[in-house]
Amino acid sequence: MSADPPGPKGVPLLGNTGQYARDPFRFMTAVGEAYGDLARLELAGEPTFMLTNPADIETVLVGDGDSFVKPEFGGDDAVENLLGNGLLTSEGEFWRDQRRLAGQAFDPNRISDLAGMMVEHTESMVERWEPGEPIDVRTELAKVTVRIIVNAMFGTDVDRETTERVQAALEPLGERFEPDPLRFLTPNWLPTAENRSFGESVRTLEGVLDDIVAERRAAGYAEGDDLLSVLLRAQDRGEQADSTLRDEMMTMLLAGHDTTALTLTYTYYLLGKHSEAKARLHEEVDAVDGRPTAADAMGFEYTSNVLNEAMRLYPPVYVLFRSPTRDVEFGGYHVPEGAFLMLPQWVVHRSERYWEDPLAFDPDRWDRRERHRFAFFPFGGGKRICIGKQFSLLESKLILATVARHYDLELVDDGELTLRPTLTMHPADPVEVVPRPR
Repeated sequence: MSADPPGPKGVPLLGNTGQYARDPFRFMTAVGEAYGDLARLELAGEPTFMLTNPADIETVLVGDGDSFVKPEFGGDDAVENLLGNGLLTSEGEFWRDQRRLAGQAFDPNRISDLAGMMVEHTESMVERWEPGEPIDVRTELAKVTVRIIVNAMFGTDVDRETTERVQAALEPLGERFEPDPLRFLTPNWLPTAENRSFGESVRTLEGVLDDIVAERRAAGYAEGDDLLSVLLRAQDRGEQADSTLRDEMMTMLLAGHDTTALTLTYTYYLLGKHSEAKARLHEEVDAVDGRPTAADAMGFEYTSNVLNEAMRLYPPVYVLFRSPTRDVEFGGYHVPEGAFLMLPQWVVHRSERYWEDPLAFDPDRWDRRERHRFAFFPFGGGKRICIGKQFSLLESKLILATVARHYDLELVDDGELTLRPTLTMHPADPVEVVPRPR
C-alpha cells in the first residue's frame, strides 16, 4: 500500500486552497482528469482526498457508511452558526432520532397529498407574470419554493413581504460560503463587514422562524402532520430543546427550497437551449387534463429524464465531504483517520469515463441503464440520502407541468452560464426568461 496518492502541488500554509477558491469547478475537473480515481489535496490546512470512482463513493456513502462522518471544518463555524445541529450536520444517535422524527413528515402518502398545494402556489406565481416581460426565473422559483416548503413542513403560509425578507437575507449567506483563502486566515469573531452582514441575515431568518412558531403555538398543532407539529409535540414531551427546534427549522427552510429552485433554474436554462426537448416535455405534460396531480407526475417519464439530465450537468450540491473515523484504503493508497474526503458530483457527473458525450444535454440517455449507480448522486446516498428527495422531485415535476399549462419560457441569453460556488451551486447572473402564452 502506497503512503500517499499523487495530487497537485500547493503553496505553504494554504496548500491548494487558492486554486480551489479561484474556480472550484475548473480546479476539480482538472484534478479529476489529471489524477483519476484518487488525488491528494490540501484545503484550508487539512489533508483532503478527492474520490471520483463511483465504486469508492458508494463505499463511503453506503457500503461502510458508519466509518465515514460529516467533517468539522476547522475554525470556520459559519455552517454551525447557520444550521446548528440540524439534520444536515448532526451525527450519531442524535441524528438517527431526528431523522426518525422528520421521517413522519416525509411519509410518501403525505407527500402525495401535498401536490394540490404545490400546484396552487405555482399558479399564484404565474398569475403575477406579464406576458412578454422578462423575469429572473431563479428568483421566481426561489420565492415559490420557499412558500411551498413553509406550507408543507411548517403547516402555515408566508406572505409576499416575508418571502422577500427571506430572499434578501439569503444573498449575504451565499457570499459567506463562497470559497476564499483569506477567510481561512480571518477569525469568525472579527467584526468585518462580511461577518456582520452574515450575522444580520441569520438573525433575520431566525426572526421569521420565531414568528412561525408563535403562530403555530397559538393556532394549535396537536393533530398536525407537518414537521413543525411533530417537533413541537416532541418538545412538549421533553425530547427537543429550543435550539434543536430552531436548527431543524433553519435547515428545512434553506435546504428545502434552494436545491429545488436551482434544479428548475438549470432545467429551464437547458430547455431554453434545446427546443426539441422542450417541445417533448410540453407534449407529455399537455396530455394531462386539468391541474396535474401526484399520480400524473408519476407518469411523467420524459420530464423525469429532463430533470435528471439537468441535475447531472448542473448539480446544485456539487461536492460532498466526509471524514473517516479510522484509517482506510482506496486504490491501494492510505487515507488516515480524520482526513477530508471530497466526493465531487460536478466531476463524476461530467466524466467521460462514466458518460457518453458527457457535456451534451441528452435526456434520452436515462432510458439506457448501463452506468454505475453512483455515477449520479445529486441527493447523496446511503442512510444520509436527502430526506426530501421524493418531495423535491414531485415539486419539480408539478411546477414544470403547471407553468407549461400557461407559458412557454423563452430564454433571453443562451450563452454559457457563469457559476457561483456557495453551499450550493448558483448562477452568478440572473437567468432571464420571457413568458410566452401557450
